[in-house]
Amino acid sequence: MEQILLDFDLRVMAPELVIVSAAALLSIIDLLLKESRSRKVIGWFGLAAVVLAGVFVAMAFGHEPYQILADTYRIDSFSLMFKAILLAGTAGVFLFSLASGKEEWKSREGEYYYLLLTALLGAMVMVSSADLITLFVGLELLSLSSYILVGIRKERGEANEAAWKYVVLGGVSSAFILYGMSFAYGLAGSTNLFEISRRFAEGMGGSGHLFIYLSLFLMMVGFGFKVAFVPFHMWAPDVYQGASTPIAAFLAIVSKTAAFAFIIRVLLVAYSPLMSDASWMEVVSWMLMIVAALSMILGNTIALRQTNAKRLMAYSSIAQAGYLVVPFATIGLVPFDLFPSMLFYLVAYLFMTFGAFVVIEFVTKDRGHGGISAFAGLSRRSPWLAAAMTLFLISLAGLPLTAGFFGKFYLITSTLFNNQEWLAAVMILTTIVSYYYYFGIVRQMYFLPPYSDQKVPVPWLATIAILLGVGGTIGLGLFPEPLLTFIGELDWTSVLSIASSGAPQ
Repeated sequence: MEQILLDFDLRVMAPELVIVSAAALLSIIDLLLKESRSRKVIGWFGLAAVVLAGVFVAMAFGHEPYQILADTYRIDSFSLMFKAILLAGTAGVFLFSLASGKEEWKSREGEYYYLLLTALLGAMVMVSSADLITLFVGLELLSLSSYILVGIRKERGEANEAAWKYVVLGGVSSAFILYGMSFAYGLAGSTNLFEISRRFAEGMGGSGHLFIYLSLFLMMVGFGFKVAFVPFHMWAPDVYQGASTPIAAFLAIVSKTAAFAFIIRVLLVAYSPLMSDASWMEVVSWMLMIVAALSMILGNTIALRQTNAKRLMAYSSIAQAGYLVVPFATIGLVPFDLFPSMLFYLVAYLFMTFGAFVVIEFVTKDRGHGGISAFAGLSRRSPWLAAAMTLFLISLAGLPLTAGFFGKFYLITSTLFNNQEWLAAVMILTTIVSYYYYFGIVRQMYFLPPYSDQKVPVPWLATIAILLGVGGTIGLGLFPEPLLTFIGELDWTSVLSIASSGAPQ
């Protein structure tokens, strides 16, 4: 019997329904409010919606996998964990945006907040889908919202330039992904990832073998743009610099996390038959390892030359993407080993990157320019702000007793466990290289004279945001085991299992 949407238990879609309802409601409120009225209330309502969606996600852990309409929507351990990261990152960006009070987008403040919600909705659709159509719809919803958010400060030339580059290169990446999907659909006759996997398994020995790999390579080119790993990273520095700092943080955390979720879902489900093929280790695995190594080497090396704080963070983000690609390079050996190390690093990356961007925003705003020299003498002007930034930087560098240290430690040990010693060596050496530019900012803060004796003004909301980043970075550095245990106890085999469409347990 054919099923329609109303035949399913829609309670499992509560997080998405909260976000889409909030976005629609806030857009109407924005239209009804007088132009002279502040739109901050829209931001607070948006933050409340994100928190409520997070509560629903937390309540969903521990239930059996569930699907709606042939896996166009799917709830399992994978989607729930990634949604938790996406919601936490977006909540932080809302808090950050409310604190920053950017004058450039005051006239478009309402649009700014509900576009953040639509971007989040796209990311949540991506991590909850096992069908090519809804995966692409989610990707485009995230991408289109992000393009507008990058260029929302349209009075500024650098924002217009950043948005234009992002639109063009983002469109190219979407075209590659869609072209790869069209090959997958043509070979399998279905857009369902589980059905594609079954058809690929049947056609591995036939003439379609090369076309299966071609579809994968085309999609990986598109994924490369979305994640910003080498050689598809050229948009990131300009976009990070031209976008407002909260949006740069959103791109670094939320967009990157959603893109990695997309890659994992497609690789582990649709292309799982390739992992048992010898050419996977000979071709695909080596391709991914080279991409990871180049991202780490070029990202960290070019960052040495940067004088703008946000451009430096962009190249740092490219290097971090390289570290996160490493688990994919050995995915064919032990597929589910990538989840604990990768998810721990994504959570650690969320706290330390978010905190660093918040500090950068208020230090550079006070100085009047975005250069690293804005941090000169910060330890004498605002000692606690300098201490917080130092913590975020040493965590990004991977020094002990921080979240970043354990994140890189687990990635490196996982790489060694899979007998890729040379790749582990690249990770260690590039991490050492990163010390130079991270500690270049520390040197500015502690060893150079300040341009002023006055404290850097930091609103109370920004103080809360920084303290959340500090708490997460220190907490995961001192007590990594609870998060690792929680991730390890989740049922990751459900990623590859056909979910029930009956009432969730």
